[in-house]
Amino acid sequence: MTGNRKGWVVTFSGVGINLALGVLYAWSVIKAAIEAQIDKGAWNWDQASLNDPYAVALLVFAFVMIPAGRMLDRLGPRITSSLGGILVGAGFVVVSLSNSLWVWILGFGVLAGSGIGLAYASATPAAVKWFPARRTGLIAGLVVSGFGLASAYIAPLATWMQSSLGIENSMLWLGVAFLIVVVVLSQILVNPPAGYDPETSAKGAGEKAAAPQREYGWREMMATPVFWLIWIIFFIGAGAGLMVIGAANKMARAAFAEQAWIALTVLAVGNAAGRVVAGVLSDRIGRRATLRIMLSFQALLIFSLVFVPEESTLAILFMATFLGFNYGSNLSLFPSITKDFYGLKNFGLNYGIVFTAWGVGGFVLARFSQMLVKQTGSLRTSCIMAGVLLVCGVILTLALKAPRRRG
Repeated sequence: MTGNRKGWVVTFSGVGINLALGVLYAWSVIKAAIEAQIDKGAWNWDQASLNDPYAVALLVFAFVMIPAGRMLDRLGPRITSSLGGILVGAGFVVVSLSNSLWVWILGFGVLAGSGIGLAYASATPAAVKWFPARRTGLIAGLVVSGFGLASAYIAPLATWMQSSLGIENSMLWLGVAFLIVVVVLSQILVNPPAGYDPETSAKGAGEKAAAPQREYGWREMMATPVFWLIWIIFFIGAGAGLMVIGAANKMARAAFAEQAWIALTVLAVGNAAGRVVAGVLSDRIGRRATLRIMLSFQALLIFSLVFVPEESTLAILFMATFLGFNYGSNLSLFPSITKDFYGLKNFGLNYGIVFTAWGVGGFVLARFSQMLVKQTGSLRTSCIMAGVLLVCGVILTLALKAPRRRG
């Protein structure tokens, strides 16, 4: 099998793994089932803590990306991703055994969050190493599109399973299925052989190759001022999107009642499409320009949510599509920016550190949003806060430039 063909096999294996890991984005469906149990008095959870397993999963997922990057360098993507699949399955089995908030924080938040981090960290670096620099945005976007698209099938599937089997049995069967899928597909994830040159192995190799760039270790990366700028912008873009996704099921139910999964499916398709489109667009017009466009559009949409009638199905479908689209763009743009600025040699660990912004942003804004909703009874205050932060993110992109070469 030629290098380029092998690269596509690795890429679509990564897409398949992320299609399983994207259960994280179906949290709003799981949360709705838990909320129903709380309302009936069957589960003793405080409403303000309803997002805690999800928020902890986001945080753990993000910070596990750091040791996952080290594991990638030492053990390779196959072993790292397989371990991730086992932990995700174990986490879902644990939550299937209890309705305790702390067990759900441990199972969904810590175990499943860790597993998602390990497997997610393995897919994109393994894939982009097979392709030349001019395809970084496309390949990164394709691999992570699986994560965004996952709730298109998981949301209706989880809704049906919970109504037919109950929430506990649903978590059990989902956990077993995800364990099998991730571990099997992980066996296909491999890095290119030593000495492999994607510029000469890919079609179109006659084109001028990109100039060699400096490779940064993680300490050198964090010593550059632009790293902290990247981190803050990612915190804003990801946190605002995750806040809306965490509340998506409630908005969808107001407009669609029992057919709320339709809006969640549309959001998932938009989420996946945004990752691919932003990746391709950034290969053509640059990462900074694409990021500025996506953040500006997201700010406009989130401010508009304040004025959208809850019962307007067409408006909710439009908003779900493009809120998902703009949020998804972050997940292809920031790995591409990390590779462009800091090189490929230490990409797994470097992006793992950058990715902590995603987890902290999701944890802080999802938790804060849930508190505001409890106090005010609506998402409006949260939307205004997120919109203002996104405008700040757009302004910060004006200073986003690659670190200067030294030596």
